[in-house]
Amino acid sequence: MKKNLLIALFLIFQISFGQDSTTTYYFIRHAEKVDASKNPDLSKIGFERAARWNAIFAEIKFDAIFSTDYKRTIQTVNPVALTQKVKINLYNPKTLNIESFKKQNVGKKVLIVGHSNTIPNFVNQIINEKVYSEIDDSTFGNLYIVIIINGQINFQVLKLR
Repeated sequence: MKKNLLIALFLIFQISFGQDSTTTYYFIRHAEKVDASKNPDLSKIGFERAARWNAIFAEIKFDAIFSTDYKRTIQTVNPVALTQKVKINLYNPKTLNIESFKKQNVGKKVLIVGHSNTIPNFVNQIINEKVYSEIDDSTFGNLYIVIIINGQINFQVLKLR
């Protein structure tokens, strides 16, 4: 009887601890900005794009949202954060420890907003390959999706208008 109970407990714990772990990252660049100053707001078109991102992500429940500490990135992701009631975590791409970031977000759905020169590099670090180069200054609709299932990495970029 004790042996059967032990076997049953072992199977229950193995099932609960041995489940597939899926981590999904969604990376976007900030939306269009008003000017080329150091920390500009979004333009009218940029705010419209931020609203479209919110609609695109409506069916995805994010566990975490990350943004650089700039008006344009925060304003881009703010509609999603408000709709989903998820706090925006600030990060600095220059000082981010990628391995700690990965460990912190295992099994989560994560939205990351950055810049034309930081998002491709961030994706490359997550996938452990140098696949993506800087985003052209006129491009604001790239959606990079990285899915990691039990260490197996799959990635793609969607080019939205």
